[in-house]
Amino acid sequence: MSGATQTVPRRAIALVSGGLDSMLAVKVMQDQGIEVEGVNFYTGFCVEGHTHAIREKDKDRDKRNNALWVAERLGIKLHIIDISEEYKDVVLNPKHGYGAHMNPCLDCKIFMVGKANLMLNKARELAADKGFDFVITGEVVGQRPKSQRKETLPMIARESGAEDRLLRPLCAHNLPETLPEREGWVDRSRLHGFHGRNRKPQMALAEHFGLDDYAQPAGGCCFLTNETYSKKLVDLWQARDKRDYEMDDIMLLKVGRHLRPRPHFKLIVSREHGENNFLEGYRYQFTSIHSVSHNGPLALIDGPLEGLEDEELAAAIVARYTQGRNDSEVTLEIRSPDGVCRQVTVAPLAASAILPAWHVGEA
Repeated sequence: MSGATQTVPRRAIALVSGGLDSMLAVKVMQDQGIEVEGVNFYTGFCVEGHTHAIREKDKDRDKRNNALWVAERLGIKLHIIDISEEYKDVVLNPKHGYGAHMNPCLDCKIFMVGKANLMLNKARELAADKGFDFVITGEVVGQRPKSQRKETLPMIARESGAEDRLLRPLCAHNLPETLPEREGWVDRSRLHGFHGRNRKPQMALAEHFGLDDYAQPAGGCCFLTNETYSKKLVDLWQARDKRDYEMDDIMLLKVGRHLRPRPHFKLIVSREHGENNFLEGYRYQFTSIHSVSHNGPLALIDGPLEGLEDEELAAAIVARYTQGRNDSEVTLEIRSPDGVCRQVTVAPLAASAILPAWHVGEA
């Protein structure tokens, strides 16, 4: 029934990450007269807008939210939904395991498509002919090594509950026909057969649609795919002897140098002015250290300082990153979360004394 005449405008809900693929998937549907609304799920691990907004060196970079920008560019309504609490189970207990790092990509996609499918079903119940008819994503066969293989794409459709109401416009020719295609809601001949990691076909399609501004292809959008970040998360779990996290935890893992000189405490040392300002907001939750004799970073202490030896070690490490690193003494202030302050004067540790093993997630 491909190419059948439309009598009622069909409506789709699209997973919009803000990247090129999801943007093109929406555009391909709009080009066939499908009414599209987008949904963007906030997990807390999104790269976009966090470190770029914090760091001074990124102050001139565009701070736009790419999902919102795509929605505005394409003229669609965007639903932004905070799933950060529900998402914990996906991160902590992925049925299909992790990717190269701590990224539960396959479970993540099943979860998000499932959430979109629930929206589809709820809208159909509440709005009858104004509900959604199917779900679309920008997935491409072979683009991701775990979640976008030809054998895993049907699994996502099945386990999410979307079944054959899940359409991938960019790689549909490599997959069996879906309900929207069989019913003639969309013209299969005007869909695509992209595959693999080469983004040139997508870039050519973007040019065809007159889209000349989009997020960098293959740029990545999740910190869990980052090796350094993943190691920091595992270190957090090991130190606390508990696989869990709060939003503050995952935000702080994105910022500063993380050094663990003792198993029971870690230092988070700002690397520049923007990070300094960000960490200031956590001084009522963590013990903090900063130099009062020289310019230097703010550091948070995650975990207890057990005695004077720990206190002096932490201070000496922070002193190493101040402008007094080459002086014989640096005076620092240690401030507890309740505002009690005390000063300590120490000799800064030499760079060679800060062991590589202390740098969590980094060489």
